[in-house]
Amino acid sequence: MNTTSSVVESADIPVANPDQAPAEAANAAQTPAPAGTVQPLSARALLKQLQQQYPAFGNCLPLAIGIDKQLLARMPGLDRKTMRAALGIHTGSLRYLRAMEKATVRYDLDGNPGAEVTDTHRKHAKEMLQQRFKKEAERKKAEREAAAAEEAARVRQQKLQQLASKFSRN
Repeated sequence: MNTTSSVVESADIPVANPDQAPAEAANAAQTPAPAGTVQPLSARALLKQLQQQYPAFGNCLPLAIGIDKQLLARMPGLDRKTMRAALGIHTGSLRYLRAMEKATVRYDLDGNPGAEVTDTHRKHAKEMLQQRFKKEAERKKAEREAAAAEEAARVRQQKLQQLASKFSRN
């Protein structure tokens, strides 16, 4: 199973790199657009706009399959790549996955209920959450082990220095 796929089924939407997107958003906010041109939004800036504009995003409701087509119909000048990245960030978030895990109905952009959430999609959301929590637990365990090894090395070095000072001829 591809861990970067999202729950939205209109297409496989990769989850954007969280380390790059904030820098893009900052650059987009700081760089003025030349007169007469439209500056494209970063994925995070677009997601923020979608959350303010549409209840389904703002309330983190399970999105209808084909939501990307609804977005393109309402926002014709929208860059597909940016939209897909924004959808990937949204559908890969813990909040969205938790909502999907318990959801029974999907919602359109206006927050109107639509099709049912299938057991397969709920199971996928649950698996994604479990993978994320497992990865986080492994990272924390590795940090604890590294800290313990560092402390043991420091204590060992300290004991060696004590022995060296005790038996030195100075």
